[in-house]
Amino acid sequence: MDYFNAEEGKQIYGAPIGGIGCGTIGRGFSGEFCRFQLRPGMYEYNTVFANQFIVTVKDGNNKTLFQSLLSSYLRSNKDLIAWKSNINPEDCNYTGLYPRSWTEIDLSKYGIKLICRQISPVIPHNYKDSSLPCAIFSWTCENVAETDRKVSLTFTFKNGTGSKKQDRAGNPTTKDFETNLTKGVAIKQTITDMDCTYNLASLKKPGVNITCCKQFDPKGEGVSLWEDLLKNGRFTKEIADENLKKSEVGVGLCVDFLVKPRHQQEVEFALVWDMPKVHFPKKLNTYHRFYSKYFGADGNAGPKICDYAMENFPQWEKEIFQWQDQVLSERDLPDWYKSAIFNELYYISDGGSIWLTCDSTFGESLKNDDPRLHYGRFAYLEGHEYRMYNTYDVHFYASHALANLFPYLQISIQYDFKDSIYAQIDKRRKSLYDGKKTARKDRISVPHDLGDPEEEPFTLINCYNIHNVNDWKDLNTKFLLQVYRDFHVLKNLKSQQPSFNLEPKKYLHDLYEVCKTVINKTECWDTDKDGLIENSKCPDQTYDSWVMSGPSAYCAGLWLAALHCMYEISVILEKPEDASKYKDILDKGKRSFDEKLWNGKFYRFDTSDDCKHTVMSDQLCGHWYMKLCGFSYEVFPKENVRTALKTIFNNNVKKFKNGTMGAVNGFRIGENSRVDKITIQSEEVWTGVTYALAATMIHEGMLDEAFMTAGGLYNYISSQLGMNYETPEAIYSEKTYRAIGYMRPLAIWSMQVAWENMKRSEKI
Repeated sequence: MDYFNAEEGKQIYGAPIGGIGCGTIGRGFSGEFCRFQLRPGMYEYNTVFANQFIVTVKDGNNKTLFQSLLSSYLRSNKDLIAWKSNINPEDCNYTGLYPRSWTEIDLSKYGIKLICRQISPVIPHNYKDSSLPCAIFSWTCENVAETDRKVSLTFTFKNGTGSKKQDRAGNPTTKDFETNLTKGVAIKQTITDMDCTYNLASLKKPGVNITCCKQFDPKGEGVSLWEDLLKNGRFTKEIADENLKKSEVGVGLCVDFLVKPRHQQEVEFALVWDMPKVHFPKKLNTYHRFYSKYFGADGNAGPKICDYAMENFPQWEKEIFQWQDQVLSERDLPDWYKSAIFNELYYISDGGSIWLTCDSTFGESLKNDDPRLHYGRFAYLEGHEYRMYNTYDVHFYASHALANLFPYLQISIQYDFKDSIYAQIDKRRKSLYDGKKTARKDRISVPHDLGDPEEEPFTLINCYNIHNVNDWKDLNTKFLLQVYRDFHVLKNLKSQQPSFNLEPKKYLHDLYEVCKTVINKTECWDTDKDGLIENSKCPDQTYDSWVMSGPSAYCAGLWLAALHCMYEISVILEKPEDASKYKDILDKGKRSFDEKLWNGKFYRFDTSDDCKHTVMSDQLCGHWYMKLCGFSYEVFPKENVRTALKTIFNNNVKKFKNGTMGAVNGFRIGENSRVDKITIQSEEVWTGVTYALAATMIHEGMLDEAFMTAGGLYNYISSQLGMNYETPEAIYSEKTYRAIGYMRPLAIWSMQVAWENMKRSEKI
């Protein structure tokens, strides 16, 4: 976390491209190729001007009518000064619905209209295709004139990621290629000592002509390429840029075709980045990205993936449409929600995610029935700026997206954490919060994270060093709750995988002993034996600047929910002694929770006098997860839950910016009611927590309140802040925010689970 050089929102982004865990390239709604994440977990906020689409329009007599870049953003330097954007932004329209987007460009004055469909292969339950490092750009060109139009569409791309020093050190070489299906051009290079090949390809078919430019100077004026297209509508000669030193190089692919009046022509481009082997800076291990399981790791898979993408993208679009239409066709859901539920999913791929093949963990070989052998190892960052993989207290909120769309990636994470609980790293370090030195990782503790991509993740875990996380009060309970939630999802899973399916009860059996170890460790934090764990008068949970003292609604509520899950797991696995033990603690804890924290209107933040008037928006987090696990009111009484929700809605939502910005984390009620400003996090609105709160409201039938709460926040972030595809963790009352591009907003998928559960119950 670099607090001195925090990233600011760019307000330029559209849907990013690429599958899951294979590296991503950002796109701007004005046509930018920007925000590269090809180095695992590391973001480079560069817009590369040489990466463009270009249109050339000629009449039937071969006279050039128009030529332009198909982007409208302002250039930041004088590279390629001959390349011009002559389109009017008023004639363009952009629509993003991840993992697809549509760009419409009206060039009717020159006789054509263009639509580009951008497709990334992110398809629920399709693990092979969703791992691919590629995108398809399917262009439709319509002739709206009364005479013929000869049109060419050109795709250009340069080596690297726009970081000058790194790009020049990449030693790029180029070559063209041709397969049975496609014709294209490639740039072979290294990116921070890792081999990566960019591949541009177009589908061969009748009526189109494909030509390649194997090199141009992306730092030159760009005259030769531009003039060749302007005059000939295709590449007709090798470009000999005088100043090309080959330290940086660009390539181009042009498709030209004739369109008759009132007819259309479809043209497809594929972009593939083949970077199968990766390492982290300490270079303790070399890893293979998951897609290499199907296409090899020799660095020559680009043309094969281009062909595969061209063959399969129509089916991808069909499957994406069928999946999304279940939401889009639902009349009772508001329009903002139909945007948010899919567009927040960008973070699964563009959250610094990495998906690797996996055959061992902490030096131990995996058993044959370990899901990671079949589905690999998956990790994503806490945030673009918060560089920690699988930050567990936050993943707890976000995991509903994975659990319901790619459940075996969630299962993989759980097995990684299962093994990491017993790991121990004795090296001592100083906590930034209090200066105390503690071990980096104690044995028998759920880690905060699985490491920093600038270090050596999966080996050097717990890179977070603000607090000593070995005794955080929410990590153990969140592990237990996710185990049961995953069991519940597996039990109700409709789609079966062709290669490997995990039997739900076996999952519980595999994780039972570690769950038992973890819950016994957690019980030690119940110092007065009242059935509730106590916080330690320091920020010892996900609200890591907000001090909790004694039993708290947040941590004690999670503890009770986890106890109930452990009781149920013990019953399922026929362990009556364990079940009886957990039931006794749970019953005692429920009584204490009600006596110490319920005040008739809400659950108290904690038992200290300082916070007795504070309404915490996340006080029902334990109940939220209980509902998502398929339970009802076994722990938290129905009347208490609904009364607390009304108190939260009337104060944290309606009294904060008139209900137009979500739920503020803390609100003090009384004669001088106000936002609680005891700490920075109490006065923040956390996007993911607001979505979780809205899901809880849906579970309780408070639909108007739910959609007002979450909708106000989403519309504010999307329309007023303009932070689409870079959703922050937190916002404040006056157009400021913290931690752009964050994991927790994926909690919106708990709203979808709540909605579907409600619809099912209505049919019964």
